[in-house]
Amino acid sequence: METIISSCSSAPLLLPKPSSHHPRLPLLSKPISCTLKNSSPAPSPHNRSWISHLHHGLATAALSLAINFCPVPSLDPLALASEFDVLREGPPAEYVVDDAGVLSRVTKSDLKSLMSDLEKRKNVHINFITLRKLTSKADAFEYADQVLEKWYPTIEDGNNKGVVVLVTTQKEGAITGGPAFIQAVGDTILDATVSENLPVLATDEKYNEAIVSTAKRLVAAIDGLPDPGGPMLKDNKRESNFKSKEETEEKRGQFTLVVVGLLVIAFVVPMAQYYAYVSKK
Repeated sequence: METIISSCSSAPLLLPKPSSHHPRLPLLSKPISCTLKNSSPAPSPHNRSWISHLHHGLATAALSLAINFCPVPSLDPLALASEFDVLREGPPAEYVVDDAGVLSRVTKSDLKSLMSDLEKRKNVHINFITLRKLTSKADAFEYADQVLEKWYPTIEDGNNKGVVVLVTTQKEGAITGGPAFIQAVGDTILDATVSENLPVLATDEKYNEAIVSTAKRLVAAIDGLPDPGGPMLKDNKRESNFKSKEETEEKRGQFTLVVVGLLVIAFVVPMAQYYAYVSKK
């Protein structure tokens, strides 16, 4: 029997005139197209849709877990540039540079009132700086010295100036100043403030209290009043946020097994189900 092939032209399909030695084919309601028959039967639309949904669902789950277990570190250019911005912008008009964004409006107002009164009475000017992260210097003391030299480049300018720095991420602080400021405060109060008020309260994330208590302690020392003292000392042993090498390797091995297992399920299992279905036909 001849195979009737649908024409590729735009003309309607015409059935050939039957010859004398070939029987006439019955009129078909649809054109006949020549296709190559696959050696194995294709799965039904229902099974094919089920396998496709399973495949995509498992692949998505595997990819999501892989991303969660292996996060891409974020780059924050503002965090790297903030300490340099503080240096470039110069001394603040109201005694406070809250670059870390941890001080409340009340704290800033109290500092402004306290420092302006001190400057009028004792001619001592103290600036307070908070930073979220410090990357350019080894510690807060080096950065505080850099700020003092940048803002007040001569001895005359920086003689009666003081600089208090608090770094919130590293939970540390520093105080520096010109000769007149250091003499007015005294080494004992400077050391006590740096070792007690700033790091102890910063460890508890009480940044406002750390700055205000430091300011009051410095003002009391300059005024010759009794030392109000620092915060109550606790067991200030800090727990490390970093995992040991053994814990890291163990977790990494577990995550790897989970991700590999999900990938196997996502790609191998649907193929095995498909071949099992085909082999039954």
